[in-house]
Amino acid sequence: MTDIAIGADLPRPSPWHDGEVSLQRSADVEGRMSEIGPKVIRNHLIDQHREFYPLLPMVVLGAVDDDGDAWATLRAGRPGFLQAADPYHLGVTLAREGADPADAGMEDGREIALLGIDLATRRRNRLNGTLQRHARGFDITVDESFGNCPKYIQARSVSFIRDPADVTDMPPIVSSALDDTARALISQADTLFVASYFEGKGKRRVDVSHRGGQAGFVRVGDDGWLTIPDFAGNRFFNTLGNIALNRKAGVTFVDFASGGLLQMTGDAALLLDPAPDLSLKGAERYWCFRPRLVVWRPDALPIRYDLTEWSPFSLATGTWENPDTRS
Repeated sequence: MTDIAIGADLPRPSPWHDGEVSLQRSADVEGRMSEIGPKVIRNHLIDQHREFYPLLPMVVLGAVDDDGDAWATLRAGRPGFLQAADPYHLGVTLAREGADPADAGMEDGREIALLGIDLATRRRNRLNGTLQRHARGFDITVDESFGNCPKYIQARSVSFIRDPADVTDMPPIVSSALDDTARALISQADTLFVASYFEGKGKRRVDVSHRGGQAGFVRVGDDGWLTIPDFAGNRFFNTLGNIALNRKAGVTFVDFASGGLLQMTGDAALLLDPAPDLSLKGAERYWCFRPRLVVWRPDALPIRYDLTEWSPFSLATGTWENPDTRS
């Protein structure tokens, strides 16, 4: 009998669901993704990822609340608050945070998604799995783990302004629609995070992802719908594949200068046959999102980020004010 090392890359069935496959087919990459998927999407953390997560001062989480609404959130901690004691579990040392609408979906036994992203180096890795609560926070039993390329990530330096254990005393502001302040933040944003999920065969798979572009890459419509371009990426179509099958999503924007989070949950849809006025440089397709619940959390993060370098991939795309112009 041959011994198999813990964490060995064993053959796995295709990780793609019908929504992802449909979009891969439309992009003429279905065959290539059927080969790549089982090789790069693993049921464990490779050593490189186990060494990466403890370096991070911030993590992005995606969760689903009791009403089935998806939320994306950012949580910060001193480097080391993420630890992988073995290839199959990631430990997260974080206290509960009642003001965070995503926290309601982080109960024991729930499905969760995590994006480890280092804005200083543009490195990012993703995983999803099942949450197990403990006194210091929770562990995630890994279901799927994979890396992402650094495209469209603006480089930013980070600094702590207070101990991460000290929660802000500024209360959240909850509404059902975008106000002028929220619209202004979105219209100037160069980064967003989106949570989505798929349910099938008695299982839920949650995903949380990064989207980036030039400042102004998201259009805010008068009707409250956001229009978001989909630039060339890894062709996995995790987010858009989920939206193709389940229109619930959560979108979060960050005020990097103040630490504020604009968290929204609502309805999303794909725009595979967009109207003629949708023509943004670099966009291969579009999706849209309309919030049903908006939570503005001023000073939510104990860290601040300063822009140090634009992603060259972002600079090669357009904005809604200048859809065909390079900056």
